[in-house]
This record gives sequence, C-alpha cells and structure tokens, in this order.
Amino acid sequence: MLVFGLSVAFSVNVTMFSTLRFFEGFCLAGLALSLYVLRIELCLPGWRFSMTMVASFLKVGGQLLMPGVATLCRHWPIGDDWQVLQIVIISPFVLMLPYVWIFPESLRWLLATQHYKRSKAMMLRIARKNQVDMTTEASGVLAELEQELHKKPQRSCIVKMMSTRNLWKNIVVLCVNSLTGYGIHHCFARSMMDPEAQPTALCHTDYYTMAGIAVATCLALCPAVGLMGRRGGLLTFMIITALASLLQLGLLNLIGKYSLRHDTVLRDTLNRKFSVAFSIIGMFSSHAVSTLSIFFCAEITPTVIRGGGLGLVLASAGFGMLTAPIMELHNQKGYFLHHVIFACCTLLCIICLLLLPEPRGQPLPESLADGETFTRQTLLHPGEQHLLLVKYERDYSRVHDTPLHLTATGGATAAVATALAAVPASYALATGGEVIGNCAIANGV
Repeated sequence: MLVFGLSVAFSVNVTMFSTLRFFEGFCLAGLALSLYVLRIELCLPGWRFSMTMVASFLKVGGQLLMPGVATLCRHWPIGDDWQVLQIVIISPFVLMLPYVWIFPESLRWLLATQHYKRSKAMMLRIARKNQVDMTTEASGVLAELEQELHKKPQRSCIVKMMSTRNLWKNIVVLCVNSLTGYGIHHCFARSMMDPEAQPTALCHTDYYTMAGIAVATCLALCPAVGLMGRRGGLLTFMIITALASLLQLGLLNLIGKYSLRHDTVLRDTLNRKFSVAFSIIGMFSSHAVSTLSIFFCAEITPTVIRGGGLGLVLASAGFGMLTAPIMELHNQKGYFLHHVIFACCTLLCIICLLLLPEPRGQPLPESLADGETFTRQTLLHPGEQHLLLVKYERDYSRVHDTPLHLTATGGATAAVATALAAVPASYALATGGEVIGNCAIANGV
C-alpha cells in the first residue's frame, strides 16, 4: 500500500497512474477488511457495535478534513499540488509498519484454525504481561491445549460455505442488501444535484452534504440498534429507503400530472423541493443499510471464514458503488430505470431480511457448525409456540378401529343430534316435550 501510494505521486503518464492507482486501491481494500475483522474479533459482544461506530466516526472525520488538506497542498511552492496531496495522504501509513509487532494476531482465529502452538505462546505472553500465573489457573486451558498440540492447522475456504444450510443464505441476503444500499445511494445523490449550479460549487456542496449525512447516520444508528437490535434496525432503515425511493419516483410524477398542470413554475419548485427532501432521507437510510449489512455479516460469519464472507459483502458494496461511474459513462441514459431497479431490490430485501438471525449479545461463531446455530427468530413475542414443541406421552392402548356399521350408526346419530339442536325450546314444549339441560326434547326424543 505504501509503495504503490508513493509511486502514484511520481507517475509520468496516464497508464502508469491508472495501473498504480488500481493496485493502491487493491491494497487499501485488503487493509480495510483486515482491520474490520480484527476489530470485531478483539471486542467483547457488548462493545462490538460501539467500536465499529467509533471507527466510522473517525473515517467520516477524515473525509471532512480532506478539503482542508487539499487547500493547504494547493499553495505548496514545489511540485504539482496533486502530487503533494498524494504524498501527504499516503505518509501516515508509515506509522502502520510497526503494527505487526505491536498488535498480535487474533487469538480467536488461531484457536479456530487449530494453530495451537502459536495460541499457547500468545496466551503465555498475554498472561505474563498481565502478571497472571498460568500454572495455578483452575480452568485447565493450557492442559487441554497441550493435548492438542500434535494437530495440524486447518484452514477453511469460503467455498465450504455452500455446504451449509442457513449460512450461505444469510450471506447472500446481506450481499444483496449491501449492493442495494450503495447502489441506490448514488441514485439519491444524483437526484439531489442542482443542474443549474456551477461545477465547483456543486462538487463542494455535494461532498460536504454526503459527509454530513454520514455523520448523522452514525449518530442515529447508535440508539436505533440499541433499541431494535441488528435485524430490527436494518429492517427499519431498509423500509425507510424503500419508501423514500418509491415516493420520489411516484409522488413527483403525480404532482406534475394531476395537481399543478397549469402552474408550471410552482410545479417545478415543488418537484425540486420534494426531490431534495426524499434524496436526503434516502441517502441517510441507505448509508445506514450499507453500514449495518457489513457489520451484520461480520457478526454471523464464523471465524474460520469471516474474512471471506465479509469480503463478499464488501465486494457487493463495491459493485453497487460502481454503478455511479457506469451511469456517468452513459450520459445518464436509463437513469430512471436504474433507480426503479434498485427500488424493486429494496422491496425484495425487506422480505429477505426477515430470514436473518439476531446476533446481538451473542458470542461470535467459530466454526461452520456454530454458524448454523444462528437461526431466525421471530420479531414479535413467540407466545405459546413453545407448547407445540413439548411431547406428551399419552396412552393409546385402548384405542381400536371402529367397525364400519358402528361408524355409519354414529354418523346418523350425530346428524340427528345436530338437527334437533336447532329445534326451538317453545316448539318442543308445544309438542309435549320438555327442556332438560338447555336441550329441547321433542316427543320423548
């Protein structure tokens, strides 16, 4: 990452710049994936989402600082301003070189993949730093670890996910959610742009608007996920995204077609205001959907394939972001259809989200078998559904097959009883019968 980033600053032509920029982005994606997985695996269940939100705030803070850094680099006396900006951006990665020695490997991943020798050495080092005597510990973890040292490390490929029953479905649902969230985010951003504004002012306004919406999303996610959980929060924001998209596509056309056909100025003004309002709401909710989808996948994917599963969701998010330059290359042709397709995807995602489990407060799954235990839970109170699962032992030894002639007689008797049940009590008394136990007895029958 550091090598490619510095090489970009000294590119001599467009081909060299594009090639080095591609490899820089390739390394940056791997770095972001590794940091995300490591952060999830090091945190306790109650702190996983909080630390993820802290990282999101720092990321958005970096985005807000970028225009100021670019302004300072513009007045640099030596070299082109973009080269100076590239060097300034990539230089802090030098501080990450000692991370290999400062931050250890994930102990959770070492144990899940049976790297027991490295696990034992790391546990002893951690105990020594915390001044804990492992020889007197009562759990016997080291003793059990000693018995497993002969086993060879085993690594699982993401392809093994296809042999599971529920895990692959959950990851596919989250991939579609991530793709839809990032894809429709561009549709809302495109609708918010003012076509009459200057390009420079438009660029700055859109940049700060998107960064501000990202900050507001992070602030709203903390209480929303705390109250409704991961699945409830994801479902809520997906519903808001779908409503904003459908209203923007349908309501604006209805206003122009039926309400204000004669007053074109007022119609255009209302259309513009409604479009901006729905775009801001849609960008807010779609950003929340994208963030929660990635975090959701990191929690439900087992440790042995967490990097691969999270990589699939991030790749889907990247493909969703790729739709923005594709639309620009086609000069915005087919933009309305593009928005309609993603709006339909949001409706499909709402249905699929009901199939996901709720991982809040649960430990991270380690193996593929642990990942299968994450099953769907009802959003509402289950009530007495647990009684359906209780097996009672009943004595059916006295139950025999009923003969055919008794069955016919019993059927006729039941038919007569049903017919007499409809006889009014007054008619029974008038014909010489009587009423016994709220039943009308007519003529001794």
